[in-house]
Formats: sequence, structure tokens, C-alpha cells
Amino acid sequence: MVHSMTAFARRSQDADWGNLQLELRSVNQRYLDLHFRLPEALRDMEPTWRDQLRSRLARGKVECTLRFIPNAEGTSVTVNRHRLDELARALHEVRSLVPDATMPDALALLDHPGVIDTEETDIEQIKHAAQSLFAHALDDLIAGREREGEQLATLIRTRLAGIREQVDAIRIRLPTIIEGQRNQLLERLEAVRAELDPQRLESELTLMAQKADVDEELDRLATHVNEVERQLGQSGPVGRRLDFLMQELNREANTLSSKSVVADTTRSAVELKVLIEQMREQIQNIE
Repeated sequence: MVHSMTAFARRSQDADWGNLQLELRSVNQRYLDLHFRLPEALRDMEPTWRDQLRSRLARGKVECTLRFIPNAEGTSVTVNRHRLDELARALHEVRSLVPDATMPDALALLDHPGVIDTEETDIEQIKHAAQSLFAHALDDLIAGREREGEQLATLIRTRLAGIREQVDAIRIRLPTIIEGQRNQLLERLEAVRAELDPQRLESELTLMAQKADVDEELDRLATHVNEVERQLGQSGPVGRRLDFLMQELNREANTLSSKSVVADTTRSAVELKVLIEQMREQIQNIE
């Protein structure tokens, strides 16, 4: 099944310790390119999440953003009296040695390391919640990439049907085109036929027919179209293979255009190029 590289997923959780918000964004990229923005306290989650992303995604630029807002109301604040007594004795000693020294105010004392004790939030509990959010968000992201991939596959199959129609139309007209070219050349040479070597004339007519015959190009176009259809039904990443097939389809369309001898074939070649380019644009988003 075809997967797109473009999707977005967001999960959040509220708890006594605060709020967690996790976002995953992915866009098209030639390779798998991972970027993380995590709170410092949860930075060590990154290696695990990298491994999980690599195990389930093959291509795309993926941005993972985790925000943590602690719950200030649920955090108790107490003064460490022992630490404050030690600091007061130290300040008294400084004042006895340097009487002119400026003493800190109460807020400065409270800001000193160790004077204020805060109830530590269980960081492992937050990490467990963050891992759960990430797992669900990753499932959502992959489901989104799958849904968009199905839409891309539908668009591509519509273009494949258009290519088949053009190929069939050229096949039907091809004998008439070749015969018309032969008759046209014979009419032009009728006036000087007596001066031409019949064997040479037949050779020129055969060469002209070979140049106008695009049956081989039509066969290759049909083969490539069938292979694109087959790839759309494969499991796993198929974007690079499809991109290569677009190059091959375009090559055959160019050859068909260069060998065109009538306006109908030229128009069909142009329409083929338009359809192929439309597919190529869609395939850029396929994993």
C-alpha cells in the first residue's frame, strides 16, 4: 500500500504534574531526516524515539516537538531552615570581616541554592506519559500518511488510464499513418519515378516506414504503465522506484514525439508528457 510522506499528528495529556503536548510533522524528503525539539529534562527520550521512527518510516523529513508545562499549583515550597542557618552564619562572618559589605535581601536569600526545597516531580512518571503520547502520535502519523497515500494512488491510476487511452489510440491509427506517409511519398515521386532506381525507391519507402513505426515505443510505454500499477500495490516504500519509472515513461514519450509524422501523434505525445508530469509531481510525496 502506498504511503505519503506528508502528515501531521498531535497528542496531549493533563496530569497532576502538568501538561504534555507532542506533535509530529512529516513532509517529503529524499531520505529519512529526523529533527527533535524536547525539554531538557526529557532530552534522553530522543535516542529511543529515533529508533522507533527509523523502524516504521523510510523517507520524509519528520519534526518531533514535545512541550512540558509543569503544574505550579501542585508544587509545595518550603524553606530549608538548616541551609538558611548556615547561610546566616556565613553572612555574619562576612559582616564581621567586611563591615561595609552589602548584605542580600530576603528574596536574594531565598534564591540561594538549597534554601528553598520544592517537591520533586516524578520525572519517570512524566517520561512514561511522554512515551505513551509518542507511540499514539506515531500511529496517527502513519495512519495519516496511509490515507493520503491512498488518495495519491487514486490520482496516479487515473493518469495511468489516460496514458493507456493515448497508447491505444495511437496503435489504432498507426497502420493508417504509415500507409498515408507511403502514399504521400509515392505521389511526390510519381513525376520522377522513371529516373529513380525501383530498388532504391523501395528501400527509401521501407526506411520511411521504420522511422514512422512507433510500435516498439508503445510497447515499452504499456510495459512501464503496468509496472507502475504493480508498484502501487506493493507493500513497503515504492517512491524511488516510481520516480525511476516516470523517467522511463518520459523517455518513451520524447521518442514518440521525435518520430511523429502527423499532428495526431504529436498531440498524443504532448498529452502523454502532461500525464507523466502530473504523476511525477504526485510521486514526489510518496514514501
